[in-house]
Amino acid sequence: MQPMKMSYLKLTVAAAALMVEMPSLAGAQTAPAVKIGATDIGGVVTGDKGPEAGVWVIAETTDLATKFAKIVVTDDRGRYVLPALPKANYTVWVRGYGLVDSAKVMTAPGKLVNLKAVTAPNAKAAAAYYPAISWYSMIKIPDKKEFPGTGPNGNGIAPTMQNQQQYLDNVKTDGCFTCHQLGSLATRTIPKEFGPFNSGSDAWKRRVQAGQASGSMVNAISRMGSHAYDMFGDWTDRIAEGELPAAAPPRPQGLERNVVISVWDWAEAKHYLHDEIATDRRNPTVNAYGPIYGSPEDSTDIVPVLDPAKHIASGITVPVRDPKTQSSKTSPILAPSAYWGEEAIWDSQTSVHNPMLDELGRVWLTSRIRPVETPDFCRAGSSHPSAKAFPIDRSGRQLSVYDPKTKKFTLINTCYGTHHLQFAADANHTLWTSGGGQALGWLNRKMFDETGDEQKSQGWTALVLDTNGNGKRDAYVEPNLPVDPTKDKRIASGFYGIAPNPADGSIWGSALGMPGGVLRVVLGADPSNTALTEFFEVPWDDQSAPMRGYSPRGMDIDRQGIVWVPLASGHMGSFDRRKCKGTLNGPNATGKHCPEGWTLYAFPGPQFAGLNESGSAEASYYTWVDQHNTIGLGNDVPLATGNANDALMALVDGKWVVMRVPYPMGFYAKGMDGRIDDANAGWKGRGLWSTYGTRAPFHSEGGKGTPSKVLQFQIRPDPLAL
Repeated sequence: MQPMKMSYLKLTVAAAALMVEMPSLAGAQTAPAVKIGATDIGGVVTGDKGPEAGVWVIAETTDLATKFAKIVVTDDRGRYVLPALPKANYTVWVRGYGLVDSAKVMTAPGKLVNLKAVTAPNAKAAAAYYPAISWYSMIKIPDKKEFPGTGPNGNGIAPTMQNQQQYLDNVKTDGCFTCHQLGSLATRTIPKEFGPFNSGSDAWKRRVQAGQASGSMVNAISRMGSHAYDMFGDWTDRIAEGELPAAAPPRPQGLERNVVISVWDWAEAKHYLHDEIATDRRNPTVNAYGPIYGSPEDSTDIVPVLDPAKHIASGITVPVRDPKTQSSKTSPILAPSAYWGEEAIWDSQTSVHNPMLDELGRVWLTSRIRPVETPDFCRAGSSHPSAKAFPIDRSGRQLSVYDPKTKKFTLINTCYGTHHLQFAADANHTLWTSGGGQALGWLNRKMFDETGDEQKSQGWTALVLDTNGNGKRDAYVEPNLPVDPTKDKRIASGFYGIAPNPADGSIWGSALGMPGGVLRVVLGADPSNTALTEFFEVPWDDQSAPMRGYSPRGMDIDRQGIVWVPLASGHMGSFDRRKCKGTLNGPNATGKHCPEGWTLYAFPGPQFAGLNESGSAEASYYTWVDQHNTIGLGNDVPLATGNANDALMALVDGKWVVMRVPYPMGFYAKGMDGRIDDANAGWKGRGLWSTYGTRAPFHSEGGKGTPSKVLQFQIRPDPLAL
């Protein structure tokens, strides 16, 4: 991991049309003055005891075409600079731990504005600003001795919950937290529209039946058994009775005070966003200063688009090929929503899940274009090489591509399902996708561009282990049959996250479940018939290990071939295949054969109350690796979505940099990417992009009517840099 390079982070203020200098505070030890230009707002934040360090200053405007805010952190002497603001009138105020929001001041760029922080009058008022993890960690997890569960006539924990780790996975990564930030004000309290109830357990039974996601929510919580309703009900009951988090979160420190966050509205209030894309992963200078594209999944067919230079939000509608393609609007509503009643607010045929840009600036999307039944060329009896090897009868999403130059969509009917997608840096610009179930699929994009032939340009392969250890793919036994040492073995796993390895061209992915792991596919000369898979399980049951992890979600890879995954155990896990000591194939390569390849890093934030395991209550959804130093922390820095921490979190030299979003509370990301707009513009020419990815944007601060937002994260050399 490379140290921070300061060469591009030099302070550049010579271009400012106006420079204003504010004298030091009386009594300060010759503090350097706050300097601002014509597009900046600066000043000092003081409280009852003097300067307030590590608090946020927020500037917001509705004067632009879409609502915009910029957020910075004060330095150790309470000074702040809000840089590079578009011309508008702004409301400016202070927010921070130990405080309540200050009075809002109206001002404009080019002004010096000193702000008065307001100390919280009591612990309850202070805790209202804490991140979700502070509240969510108050949940009381069943003791290890309660597992395996004994069911409805016993302890209420489902018998399928074999151990505490499996239960925690459902409390976090593979449960309700998959789509919602739990611990926010909206989730740690029960809406009055639902009640009254005899118990908190009854309140939660009603809560999960609300709205279009009710079926999924009931299924998710029911996997844990009826005890889960009691557990969540106890949590919200205790909060309603006045119980508060055990400790205050720390204020931003070190590099965290150098973070600059810009926030734009960019979608309708009834639409939620999964994630966004700003550039080509392989070359992050593509689409410099250009539009940001989102993926609205089941909420709508309209992809939101933000022009960050002009502060204009718009949208493009993704088409389907077959009008009979199902819509999310048909999802049953078991009980009215506290926000939308019985209204079906989601209506999407395409279910756009994940976007990606290519080197031409085209937007590639995983989207539905037809019903689930595959065309004949995908099935048994087809002459397609991949169908001969492994026919596919059904798949969910396919592919679509939008060309901003022509403003036209091209739809691609893939046999394999799609979920996440990544381009390889090869001559064919191969587009790899996850979501194919027990198959790994790809599109030869060069061939498709040249011929338009969607059938010949695509391929897929089954996931086959080299069980007989001869280095090639042979006849295999099916997943439900025992290992035959003379044959290979097909596994019933599948790719969730996906990433081509820049170091050797292999394809890596995350395998969900308990304990889960990572997959590696080596293609061979004829991938449909020659590809071999390796599986490496997360080491969760080694009692001697200092840290044990389990259940990965999204993943990414660095340019050295090290895989990074968020784990439900409350860790970031890295896997380095080069550390493996034993054989990597043969009958003993069952997944547990390289524990030495794993390193675990505990996520920031508190652990669940009474839980002594390593890790935290964090339920990170995805990991992304900054292969090209797009934010200035160095090459190959891994970042995780801090879904419970209201943050993006970067692991720099083994230590966490938490880039927390204080406003609006409820930041919950499902992805991110980095773009270099101008490599010669210092910190202003680089940044990370992300979005509020919760399925319920109305759970964020502001409530009903609050839309999803897109954000840019930048890191300057110091908290006062222009």
